[in-house]
Amino acid sequence: MGVAIRTAGGDDRELVVRLLDEAFQDDPVSSWVFPGAEYRRVTHHRLMAAFTDATLADGRVDLVEDGSACALWMSVPAGDPGHGGADGGDDEFAALRHAVDPDNERVEMIGRLTAGIHPQGRAHEYLWMIGVAPGRQGEGLGTALIGSVLDRCDREGRAAYLEASSERSVRLYRRLGFELTGEPLRLPGGPLMYPMWREPRTAGAQA
Repeated sequence: MGVAIRTAGGDDRELVVRLLDEAFQDDPVSSWVFPGAEYRRVTHHRLMAAFTDATLADGRVDLVEDGSACALWMSVPAGDPGHGGADGGDDEFAALRHAVDPDNERVEMIGRLTAGIHPQGRAHEYLWMIGVAPGRQGEGLGTALIGSVLDRCDREGRAAYLEASSERSVRLYRRLGFELTGEPLRLPGGPLMYPMWREPRTAGAQA
């Protein structure tokens, strides 16, 4: 049985923020940005809200119909850094920190560091985030969400890019056709992030 997926709108904002907040509470990168379980519990949702707002404005949020999983995508033109769809340069990351957690330099740092490794020069689809409700993980929802976009990428001859936040995620994305590109990004005093790129598959390559 297939997974019903739709494009989220403004009315889905709170659902998407809550879903991402719950899905990433134990993520290595989120744990680095917001160290300490209690601190993360009361603060993390503000970063997820900022990401959701940016994607609703400039990208697309795909949502499983029952609200159990979502994916945040940006269509990135050649030469665009692809982080948030804004063109405010360095001020963009400072503004994010000010809005989310002014005393936490890691909120600003994560944006700068990931933008610094983001491929440029080719248009692509950027999977910014994908979140699955903790009680629904392992059901193939994330694969279904990603696969619907990758099928379109293959039809249109368009590449895709993401940053995996764990070795487990790397293994999953490899199965979907992504490959590591460049060196992993080591967050200062924290975990690795793995930039991964996927070339579009031709019908012959898929077979």
